[in-house]
Amino acid sequence: MSPHSPAARRLAMALAAGAVAAVAAAGPAAALGSAPGPRGDGPAASGRPGGDQSGPARYRGVVTAGTLALRSGPDRGSEIIRYAHRGETVRIYCKTGGETVDGNPLWYLLADGTWAWGSARYIDNIGPAPHWC
Repeated sequence: MSPHSPAARRLAMALAAGAVAAVAAAGPAAALGSAPGPRGDGPAASGRPGGDQSGPARYRGVVTAGTLALRSGPDRGSEIIRYAHRGETVRIYCKTGGETVDGNPLWYLLADGTWAWGSARYIDNIGPAPHWC
């Protein structure tokens, strides 16, 4: 199965939705990465909100668009959940294929409390690229 086939996209979205549900069931502190992990890496250990980013959102990116609509699904027809602005750092959970935006078919699931999708066309990675959903 090609990673960009419709079946692969549906599977990726189902897996991502399951991951979101699992994290949401764990509670808001776990979803935001502020609960101490097995190494005690919460905000008190690192001095930063979210600890060392080794939890659900260990990938980061910076928004390059003036204003980026973050959506309920990986396409421009999905409901807008919130907006991110140029220079904003976002926490990324994973990536998947979706609607192509200016030649880029990748979308990132953001783990910043809203669990919204943002087009990778307008989010530059900070560090390693996110794993596939």
